[in-house]
Amino acid sequence: MIEATFVDANVLIYQRDSSEPVKQEKATAWLNFLWHSKQGRLSVQVLNEFYVIVTRKLKPGMDIKAARADVRALMTWQPIPIDRVVVEKAWIIQDRFLFSWWDSLIVAAAQVAQCRYLLTEDLQDAQELDSVIVVNPFIHTPQDIFQGD
Repeated sequence: MIEATFVDANVLIYQRDSSEPVKQEKATAWLNFLWHSKQGRLSVQVLNEFYVIVTRKLKPGMDIKAARADVRALMTWQPIPIDRVVVEKAWIIQDRFLFSWWDSLIVAAAQVAQCRYLLTEDLQDAQELDSVIVVNPFIHTPQDIFQGD
């Protein structure tokens, strides 16, 4: 069964980063899979990070209109807001796992979104964070994780 999967900003960014063709291809495969299965999840934090990086730091950067179109399309995934519940969970995660504040917010948002998987290269692959399992999208394909679905 395909389960809800939280997507970190780095996956979205690599999909638009032509300077990293191997990662771009893998990120695209994951995002296409999650788009078609309707199991992609993210947060407002992820969308903000994506927008800033692709318009200001990525070389070559994305056109602002194109980046905004991406963000609008991803809004259909109903991003998790950074609210009191997410902040409280993030404090617990930060204390327990000694993660950075930003990574703690990502894990907390994934938990609030009731995701089984967190797609990121920023945390240890296969690490279990209570109800969420970290998946490095540049090591695993969707088929590796969702065999037979």
